[in-house]
Amino acid sequence: MCVLMKRSYTRSLAAICVTVSVLAVMVLPSLVHAQSADLVLCDRVAADPADPDKPADVKGVPDVAPSDIATAIRYCKVAGASSRRALFQLGRAYAANKQLPEATATWRKAADKGSTSAMVELGVLYATGAGVAKDDEQARKLFERAAQGGNPRGVSNLAALSGAGGAPSDPAKAREMLAKAAETNAEAQYQLGLMLADGSGGAKDDAGARSLFEKAAAQNHPGALERMGAFTQEGRGGPKDSAAAKAYYERAAALGDEDAKKALKRMECPYVIKDKRGNFVTNLCF
Repeated sequence: MCVLMKRSYTRSLAAICVTVSVLAVMVLPSLVHAQSADLVLCDRVAADPADPDKPADVKGVPDVAPSDIATAIRYCKVAGASSRRALFQLGRAYAANKQLPEATATWRKAADKGSTSAMVELGVLYATGAGVAKDDEQARKLFERAAQGGNPRGVSNLAALSGAGGAPSDPAKAREMLAKAAETNAEAQYQLGLMLADGSGGAKDDAGARSLFEKAAAQNHPGALERMGAFTQEGRGGPKDSAAAKAYYERAAALGDEDAKKALKRMECPYVIKDKRGNFVTNLCF
């Protein structure tokens, strides 16, 4: 290219090559932007709201929508070359497309790169025997790695993994680990709130649970919004306020929370009609 330009202009070859180099540097940011655009699109359709790797300004989706699967696979595959978050999200897209072997292989790669969310998904596969041989010990190791990395789902799944007696492995330890993660993470705040509300791993504390749900709800955590609706509606751990409860339910429902949608229906139709045997027939609305 420099030789051709030398024939056309009287500038020296060196000067022309410097000019070309400067132009290349000027173009480079647009190339970097093009690469980051793949991650932006991947995040938009496949980010997990509970993934600690997810930036705060990325909303995330509870599940990859069927209409978004092809888009997710296309862009997450490209972005996954340089982003473990995108690699984990590619696994989500494969799983949504019922391509479990591909999802498993992709999550292994993401876990090797340090994705705690991928560790959790692999742990779930081993705990349930979905696509792999059931192996509780392997599941436990994966959940422990994720928990040590500060992943709230790793902590809660580790606690939920049943031992020989069918009881949670160590809810007190899970509660302690969640308390550390809850300082900054909405999912941890939600999970710890559930434990406080149930009295799992320690004393029952409705006020403490409500405070945690409120923090997570402020970050648009669907489950926490639904729980705030329930606590506010019932007056658990604080004031009772039906209007505020409805507002919480509506926000959670808008984010896809099914329990919140049912709660809104119950608020609109509070009277239950049953048959002679006491079986539910319908709700009476007003």
